[in-house]
This record gives sequence, C-alpha cells and structure tokens, in this order.
Amino acid sequence: MRSRRGKTLSEADIALWRQVARTVKPLPGRLPVEPEPAAPAPPPPAAEAAMATARAVTARLTPTLPAPLPLAPIERRLRTQLRRGQQEIEASIDLHGMRQDEAHLALHAFLRRQQGRGTRLVLVVTGKGGAAPMAFGEERGVLRRMVPHWLRHAELRPLVLGFEEAEQRHGGAGALYIRLRRPKGHGP
Repeated sequence: MRSRRGKTLSEADIALWRQVARTVKPLPGRLPVEPEPAAPAPPPPAAEAAMATARAVTARLTPTLPAPLPLAPIERRLRTQLRRGQQEIEASIDLHGMRQDEAHLALHAFLRRQQGRGTRLVLVVTGKGGAAPMAFGEERGVLRRMVPHWLRHAELRPLVLGFEEAEQRHGGAGALYIRLRRPKGHGP
C-alpha cells in the first residue's frame, strides 16, 4: 500500500491504520471503512529461494563504504588567536557571484589544492546574502546555507577536519574558517 505522498507503508503501519479505522463511526452519508483485504499468498518455495540467492549476490557485489571521518570543532585557543590577530589565515577563496554548481566545484578544487600544499587553515567567503530586492523565486544567501552542507558531506570529509563561522574581522556570518586534514602519508 502506498501513502498519499507516494511512500510505501510497512505492514505495521497498515495494521495500525486498519485498527484505528475500525473504531471510527463514519459521517452521515459516508461509506464505512474498507474491509480488511485477504492476506497475500506466501511465495512459492522456488521464488523464495531465488530471492534469497539474489540478496546474497547483491550483498557480495555491493562494496562496503567506510564511515565518513568525523568533524571536529575549531579549538578555543585557535579561535582566540584568530580574534586577536595572532593566527593568520593561510589561504582564502571568495565564492561571491558564483552559481551553486560553480561554487561547489571551486570550493572542492580549492580545498584539495590547499591540502596538497600543506595548508592547515583557510577562509571561505560565502557572503551573507544581498540586501537588494530579489526577483520572485530567487533565494537570498544560498551559498551561505549550502557551503556548510557541502563541508559535512562524505566527499569533502577526507579534506575537512572542521569548520566554524568566522570572526567579524574576517567576514562574520558571511565567511567560514575551515581546518584542513593533513594529507595521507604526511607525518605530524
């Protein structure tokens, strides 16, 4: 059975709905709730064996992906040093004026390039979203909302150790500090 939103309902959901529907008195002029359908016939043993074989083959062919690396917040000491100007940003990228697809590719390439150079701390400027009136249907601050989602995604986890909103002197809510992981094969 499918729900109104197109999702397939589980057997438990269907049983619960039928139980509730039986206890409800229909409004005058309405038909009573549909009767319970007959239980589906069990599949023949040959079909059951074929399904089990297909599941086993699929399980062997599907690669097991490792869990994405965890993200870590930027340490308090580093944030204090950034606020006081004692720690410099090693590289930055400004994504202003880019479409989402362009910004995503530029961000990915930038992070990969900086990690390869051994850079540890970068600044990504997304902007806060324009104050100018927007045309109907246009969104304000799309990159500001999307960049954190991209940074949390599994494809960037090997590059990104952690990220947080930048201090006001570096752009505040319109920018992010990103700590990069050391490339594999490099010592401490």
